[in-house]
Amino acid sequence: MDDHIFRDSRGITLLGGGDAATEDLNEALALAPCLVAVDGGAETALAAGVTPRAVIGDMDSLPEGARTAIPADRLHEIPEQDSTDFDKALRSVAAPLVLGVGFLGRRIDHQLANLNVLVRRAERRCILIGTHDVVFAAPAQIRLDLDPGSRVSLFPMAPISGRSQGLHWPIEGLDMAPGAGIGTSNRVEEAPAGPVALEFPAPGMLVILPRAALAAAVAGLARAEPFVPAG
Repeated sequence: MDDHIFRDSRGITLLGGGDAATEDLNEALALAPCLVAVDGGAETALAAGVTPRAVIGDMDSLPEGARTAIPADRLHEIPEQDSTDFDKALRSVAAPLVLGVGFLGRRIDHQLANLNVLVRRAERRCILIGTHDVVFAAPAQIRLDLDPGSRVSLFPMAPISGRSQGLHWPIEGLDMAPGAGIGTSNRVEEAPAGPVALEFPAPGMLVILPRAALAAAVAGLARAEPFVPAG
């Protein structure tokens, strides 16, 4: 049984109700051209002159003006309160790439909840775009073509270990966990130059790169080995 509300063979940009710079939205749409709004993100989409192909969420943040401006058959209300609107949207769409704009910034509790969703749905190729960073859940294996010296931060959302190549401080042999060792502010080795390779035995690691590395993150995830969905 297919529980997906919306599918696109190119890529989907999810637009949330948080901070969403116009240049971030435009770049996301250039890479993932189908726009799906998440609850109140529909108002941001309309203000940018774009009518979303679908709106997904519990609709508690969707203004009446935005609701009436969008065709009724594009509004998909999921009223349960056991998950966030980002989770509702991410689990309800299917595409080779999902880019999220408007999910980082503003309230830190919302940011943490969105990062939690990333690792719980690590089988999805989803990248969140912020003002200074791009964030995604590490797949089982990934190679990233990054500039020498570029920042690579690894933040564990569960107890996890892994292996790396091309980082100034290798992570092999390290046991990382949210309340223990973490891997932020690592960087790409200056020499010998080459791609960064990361490998993890299970979901639970966030990869945080500079905003300028979005294209490298997209290319890396496209050829990465994903985790198999649970169940």
